[in-house]
Amino acid sequence: MASSETTTKVLKLKTSDNEVFEVEEKAALQSGIIKSMVEDGYGTDDAIPLFNVEKKTLAKIVEWLKKHASDASKDELEKWDADFVDVDTDSLYDLLLASNYLSVEVLLGQLVQKVADMIKGKQPEEIRKLFNIKNDFTPEEEEEIRKDNAWAFKL
Repeated sequence: MASSETTTKVLKLKTSDNEVFEVEEKAALQSGIIKSMVEDGYGTDDAIPLFNVEKKTLAKIVEWLKKHASDASKDELEKWDADFVDVDTDSLYDLLLASNYLSVEVLLGQLVQKVADMIKGKQPEEIRKLFNIKNDFTPEEEEEIRKDNAWAFKL
């Protein structure tokens, strides 16, 4: 006798540090790379390997995928997303790399917007300090660049 219940397919995702996450297919397929791998036959028997993503970062991305696969309203998602991207710079960097690798375009766009908002109106020195970026120009080279591109440094 056939059951009228529908079963939700669950995919297993394996991180670079060998942690396995179980995620409903509807949520996981928001990732372009996972979708491609499923289309190529991965995930039916074994976990889908995600070599470039660690446990801590995938846990956050899975949280995002689940929320965006839910029936939350647009207003609820906007508020939730604003809180979601409010993380320290190291986590932001990890999320950016992972969402790019996983091809989660909407999340990637939100993270890039967060970075843009963080650097808006800041001088190069402030941006370097914010993201712990070493200045690899000598003072003379930097002065020459500023002189040659003065238009870019006007506020």
